[in-house]
This record gives sequence, structure tokens and C-alpha cells, in this order.
Amino acid sequence: MSKNSPITMRVLHRYLGFFLAGIMFIYAVSGMVLIFRTTDFLKKEVQNHKELEPGLEGEKLGKELKIREFKAEKVEGDMVYFKTGTYNKATGVADFTTKELPFFLDKMTKLHKANTNSLLYFLNIFFGLSLLFFVISTFWMFRPSTKIFKNGIAFTIAGIILTLVLLFV
Repeated sequence: MSKNSPITMRVLHRYLGFFLAGIMFIYAVSGMVLIFRTTDFLKKEVQNHKELEPGLEGEKLGKELKIREFKAEKVEGDMVYFKTGTYNKATGVADFTTKELPFFLDKMTKLHKANTNSLLYFLNIFFGLSLLFFVISTFWMFRPSTKIFKNGIAFTIAGIILTLVLLFV
């Protein structure tokens, strides 16, 4: 970019694209990893030892352990046995295993899960607005009378149709 050249939509598109390339890489990798979140793909077993309030039962115990769809399999005296571990109602000690992504992948996937309780949501908003800018600025790259522009419109419509078909079928 020379000193005298005006900032055009093409220049903004180019440099914002270069800036966002790293963010897009992280989102792409973490998005693909999240596709497999209901499987054990790339996850490792982690032993957990938690001291909870004594006497917890049912849903409250599952909530404290952060285990979705928690179900006690059997209760013998003060010991509660569940799929991944045990809980002692008298002492409040829970020993259980979880399956977690490696540290770096876990941090990356938190980008997709960020909400207003996390500072990462500012990055998500910025990224979303940047992607919208790319969508809009793409149509300023070529004159509407050119074949490239007309083909671009056709590809845009095809992308919209494919997405809608996959969403509603």
C-alpha cells in the first residue's frame, strides 16, 4: 500500500483477511474437533478427586460433579456408584474419571462455546462482524457486468441453497 493510494474496499478486504487468517485457522481446527465432542476422539482419561458437601443425592450430585444425565447405578450404605466413579455420602468424597481434550485443544474449543460470561465473546463478535464484512465486501471486488461477478452470484446462491438443504433435510 503506497502512501498516496486510497483505502479501498479491496485493500480493507485484503488486510483484514490476512489479519484474520490465524483466527480462522484456530476456529476451523476447533470447529472440526467439536464435531466429535460426543465421542472420545482425541480425549484422554483424567482421574478426579473432589470433596463435596456430604449427603448429596440424584440431580444435585450430578450437578456438583458437572456430569450430564447423571444416574446412580447402585447405592450400598453410604457409597453411591455411578458409571464413571463413586461418591461417599458420609464424607462427601467423590472419585471419578472424565474424558477431556488435551489442554490446547480444550482452550481452542472454548472459542465456540463463549457466551457473555466470558471475555472471549468479544473476539466472537469481532470475528462474526469481520466475516459479515467479507461477505459484503466480496461483492465490491468485481464490476457487476463481469462474468466473474455473475458466476460469484451463482456460487453464492448455490452456497445458500446447500446450507438450507442441509439445515432442513
